[in-house]
Amino acid sequence: MHAANPHAIPNALIGETSPYLLQHAYNPVQWFPWNPAALQKAREEQKPILVSIGYAACHWCHVMERESFENADTAALMNTHFVNIKIDREERPDLDHIYMDAVQAMTGSGGWPLNVFLTPEGKPFYGGTYFPPIRAHNRPSWTEVLQSVHEAWTQRRHELDAQAENLTAHLEKANAFGSTTSTGGASSSGNPASTDAASSLFTKQTLADTAASMLKNADTEWGGFGKAPKFPQTGTIAYLLRHYHFTGHKPSLDQALLSLDKMALGGINDHLGGGFARYSTDTEWLAPHFEKMAYDNALLVAVYSEAYQLTQQKFYRDIIEQTLAFVERELTSPDGGFYAALDADSEGVEGKFYTWSASEIDEILGSDAELFKAVYDVHPEGNWEHTNILWQPVSLAAYCKEQNLALQEVEEKLSHCRKKLLAHRATRVRPQLDDKILLGWNALLNKAFCKAYGATGDERYLSRAITNMEFLWAIFKNPAGGFFHTYKKEARFPAFLEDLAFLAEALLHLFECTANSKWLMAAEEVTKLVVRDFSDSDSPFFYYTPVGQTDVIVRKKEIYDGAVPSGNAVMAGVLHRLSLILDRPEWGQKSQQMVKIVGNAIIRYGNSFGYWAGVLQEIVLGTNEITILGPEAPQQLKALLKQYIPHRVIMSAVRTDDSFPLLRGKTTDSLSAFWLCRQYTCLPPVSNVEELLTCIEKKDRNN
Repeated sequence: MHAANPHAIPNALIGETSPYLLQHAYNPVQWFPWNPAALQKAREEQKPILVSIGYAACHWCHVMERESFENADTAALMNTHFVNIKIDREERPDLDHIYMDAVQAMTGSGGWPLNVFLTPEGKPFYGGTYFPPIRAHNRPSWTEVLQSVHEAWTQRRHELDAQAENLTAHLEKANAFGSTTSTGGASSSGNPASTDAASSLFTKQTLADTAASMLKNADTEWGGFGKAPKFPQTGTIAYLLRHYHFTGHKPSLDQALLSLDKMALGGINDHLGGGFARYSTDTEWLAPHFEKMAYDNALLVAVYSEAYQLTQQKFYRDIIEQTLAFVERELTSPDGGFYAALDADSEGVEGKFYTWSASEIDEILGSDAELFKAVYDVHPEGNWEHTNILWQPVSLAAYCKEQNLALQEVEEKLSHCRKKLLAHRATRVRPQLDDKILLGWNALLNKAFCKAYGATGDERYLSRAITNMEFLWAIFKNPAGGFFHTYKKEARFPAFLEDLAFLAEALLHLFECTANSKWLMAAEEVTKLVVRDFSDSDSPFFYYTPVGQTDVIVRKKEIYDGAVPSGNAVMAGVLHRLSLILDRPEWGQKSQQMVKIVGNAIIRYGNSFGYWAGVLQEIVLGTNEITILGPEAPQQLKALLKQYIPHRVIMSAVRTDDSFPLLRGKTTDSLSAFWLCRQYTCLPPVSNVEELLTCIEKKDRNN
């Protein structure tokens, strides 16, 4: 990415706040943001719209900008024949989802940058991802694409209009998942054929079959699932941890922990500064695309917290602490919001900030360099593109055993080395920060801080979560009672389903950790808003966009778990838990209806439905409804949160309060008492955490 030419005339993106859009504000391409004026211009001039979608941390987006969008001749071609619109996919994920689906339908693949051509009415007729400046890799050049589309538009427009209509109809049909009026879209994706099929879904055998389907794709040598490129798939890992917890199924535990271990040891993890990159380009987790996204780190902290609760391995606690230290140091705004991402590139080179030459390490570490290079696989010729990514092919314990070295002594030495290298790295040119603040990604990090607090008991994490939630509530709530999606200088765009689903879930976690009922009431408020503004009258699922939004050609329903969990899957979990805490049985029924329709897909394609699988698991096995009451409830709550109890709701209070169903009619003469209910059966109260855990284990055995 090049610095803006101070003599260049800015285009219409100069008034935007998105760092990604501002990166393109001085391109010679006359970019517009997606807004009514740009769409009206296309209609008036009857020109096709070229929509180019990316995000600030996207490496190949920068490459295409340098090669094509900064080229004056290419820009002239674009400006003459098209209305050119730039979209930040993180600001407008609704548009990205629609046009990504269209390109995948046309080409069989997708990714960013996403370049798609639309009619003046916004309907797609042609598109692709990265196009090179000259023909290469079996791809036409970008100028060839532009000229071909212009020629087709001027000479065969009726064909393109027909293609756009057919493609839009395909998007509408694909979006009929779960609809009662669907003629097959739902059933082909897992809609049960009969009531019997639906009822047989909620069985322990189904849970075992789901785990087996996930493990079919397991890489049992390097962890993770499937081949390169490899993504963390935290929903799958969390499900397997829980499946082991409930069944003792050792292969599930082994694959989950192997995946967590190999990611933490791999180059996808920043061994000096903490924090994970998006994904690995190879099977060994060595070489990532180096962008660091808020959501990945949130989801990974949440699952490492569960692993730590389950195993009590210090290694997992270290990863939690290092990752959240990165978030606090590099992604946290002064007022408590979390920024979106750090770029992959610096000085125009991917990974330059994070990689090392062997000679640099020799110079900085001196006599400790040989040990450090051996542990982190550093070579004179490099381990990746003639430079070195720091990673550990084997664990430190295994290395020390093999070399007959004292583990603690080596750990102390390496810690000293890492601090030296981190200090040196701080003098380098940093990757750009994408400093917009997204409601949904902040909610994911809020949940992560709550889970980390529960697992470790570190009060700083809870304090951070409270500060962040108060910031979100103050900044993102609009005067009409709804929420905004993104904030930088000002809050903009109506919140999408995943924003509100993640927010409601984070509020439930914060309520459990603080016992402050205002967060529970806030979760109920957000859930009511989702039910009111996002419901589909033909299915139990929620639309991605709110009612009344007019600038999208399709109101999509997102079902699959992608880089983040499906908003529908998270809402299914939220509705289930709130139905128990607030005695709202209709919400529990809606949750079950959602899971039933996705049921067969969960079993067959568990890796794409990891979060859904967790909701199914909770419905089948039951949720531990835990009440803590008495003067010592706050201390007892903190002790309870450290325990691995995957499916639970907790109501904790110093004194009884009949306005909450889980507290109604409960009193105690002791310093604290614990009540446990599950699936309409309650046990007599017990007096401490250990007795409660015994009760839970007994219920698990009898389940």
